[in-house]
Amino acid sequence: MINLTRLNGEKMVINSDLIQRVEANPDTVIMLSDGTHYVVRESVDEIVAGVRTFQASVLAEAAYLGRTGEPSPALRLVIGPDQEG
Repeated sequence: MINLTRLNGEKMVINSDLIQRVEANPDTVIMLSDGTHYVVRESVDEIVAGVRTFQASVLAEAAYLGRTGEPSPALRLVIGPDQEG
């Protein structure tokens, strides 16, 4: 998952596994495998960096789980304001 910002300032998160293509013409457009597209403020390079960082974090967590059998201490359940916990 990567954090992005729409042109209107609205924050959003996209599943990076669904990204088919990213173009800059001049606005950055992300096309997903289901045909959905989003125009965002981030540059192509920023999106690529975000995807790489996310993928690296998944691999690091998998390696940690493989060594210890326990989730990383940095991970925790976050309860939203509209949920009881």
